[in-house]
Amino acid sequence: MKRHSLGQHYLIDPDAIRLMISAAMVKETESVVEIGTGEGVLTQRLAGMCARLDGYEVDPDNYKKTLARSRGTRVRMHRVDAFSERPKFDVLVSSLPYSRSQDFVEWISQVEYNRAVVLLQEDFVRKVLSPPGSRDYRAVSAIAQISSGIRRLARVRRDAFSPPPRVNSVLVDVRPKLRLSEGEISNIKKLFSLRRREVSSALAQFGLQPLADDFGRRRVYSLAPGEVHEICRTASLARDLSRRR
Repeated sequence: MKRHSLGQHYLIDPDAIRLMISAAMVKETESVVEIGTGEGVLTQRLAGMCARLDGYEVDPDNYKKTLARSRGTRVRMHRVDAFSERPKFDVLVSSLPYSRSQDFVEWISQVEYNRAVVLLQEDFVRKVLSPPGSRDYRAVSAIAQISSGIRRLARVRRDAFSPPPRVNSVLVDVRPKLRLSEGEISNIKKLFSLRRREVSSALAQFGLQPLADDFGRRRVYSLAPGEVHEICRTASLARDLSRRR
């Protein structure tokens, strides 16, 4: 697989790297995960700051470079897709490939952690933080806002990367609020596939028609994250109950 197909843009700006390190506030007793180590620049900086660092990199060349740079440190490298794993960690510090942004939101909503400091595409962050009723309010917005507290820290210009991406990035701070199950995430995505329908029509798809009166003539895209979660949690519970019968 070619590197551009992985959406790799390497963070090279020292100020941006220092900003990430500072924002992460890693303690020497904590365990850290970095997803997409690239050539190991950030990995090197983090390695001496924590009790353990697990780096995930699927590109074979980058994996070897990071492995060589981190030899003799507390870094454990994994040549696997981190989003297929459930590692235990305190802090996540990553400059993620843009193509994996939605995967990250779904993954972080299911794992146990303390905080994350992540670089994401600016347009994606805008979508994730979009309020109910807005054009960009989608399933990923609801998943992110239900599961996490997300705060913009700083804008990072495209020339901080090599090669420069076509868009700017935003450094965000992510804190856990509520862990979601795979079933709840699946239901949220199903619900938002009907985002322009009336809630009553969408509820029928989940077998929850008795709840329709609670929402009147409202559309799915107007539902607040808490309302979305309640519908999808109820649907998951109802499905689990029917399976046990």
